[in-house]
Amino acid sequence: MAAPEARVQDVNARRVRLRVVSEGEGPPLLLLHDFLMDHRAFDDVVPGLRGAFRLVMPDLPGFGESEKPPPARFDYGVEAFADCVTDLVAALDLGRAHVIAHGMGGAIALALAAERPELIDRLVLVSPLVYPHARGGLLNAPVLGGLVFKQFYGRALFRGYFRDRIFSPGFAMPLGRIDGFYERFNSPPARESAYATMNALADTRPTMARLARVKRPTFVVWGRADALHPPQLGQRLAREVGAERFEIMEAGHAPYMELPEPFVATVGAFLRRRSPPV
Repeated sequence: MAAPEARVQDVNARRVRLRVVSEGEGPPLLLLHDFLMDHRAFDDVVPGLRGAFRLVMPDLPGFGESEKPPPARFDYGVEAFADCVTDLVAALDLGRAHVIAHGMGGAIALALAAERPELIDRLVLVSPLVYPHARGGLLNAPVLGGLVFKQFYGRALFRGYFRDRIFSPGFAMPLGRIDGFYERFNSPPARESAYATMNALADTRPTMARLARVKRPTFVVWGRADALHPPQLGQRLAREVGAERFEIMEAGHAPYMELPEPFVATVGAFLRRRSPPV
């Protein structure tokens, strides 16, 4: 049987146009992507999840095919992103949704779980941005970083970031998908948005302060070879949010991209459990 066709729509969230792709039927499952990515990051796990869940995959503001408002109009901090996702949940009448959130998306999901727990059913955090970190190289340079991002950050550097920071050594990168991320990054408004996001998310203290208020059932997934956030941080996070499960996978920063079938099997089993009331 052919897979059902994806549904593509634009949703107005805090006066920002979000591109949203939906697939499947069942309990709603929001998938929130990481920095420099978009909803296509989840392509490999969609086939294994859409049979059991209604997948809702937004491109966050400034990324993918969503609007890229100037920083003067959109803050690009965790709170602003979380407000947009809150509006999205309301616009699509999702009620309580499961969430799978990666990296930057994980910080957004934690804000929702702490501030709007009635929106969250079960939460899967994949190497989320929680603790102080360094992205390394030109991405972290205080003055040069802005110049590079806006004018000189070419395809080779972009690919190198994914090779060295996102995937584990030796992994055969999905170059077509990464080049697609680059094409959607490679415009002045998108580069401006990415740089503003990087600066806004550099201070992780607000996210750390929210952890004690996260009470929804949580599964923390980490890659053993994560070059951005070492797995010890995953163990710390699992303790601080009282996670039901913590698992280290033999992958880099994006286990669901490197090991989609094991990821779907273990995460799907977690999401199908019955959750306590809010």
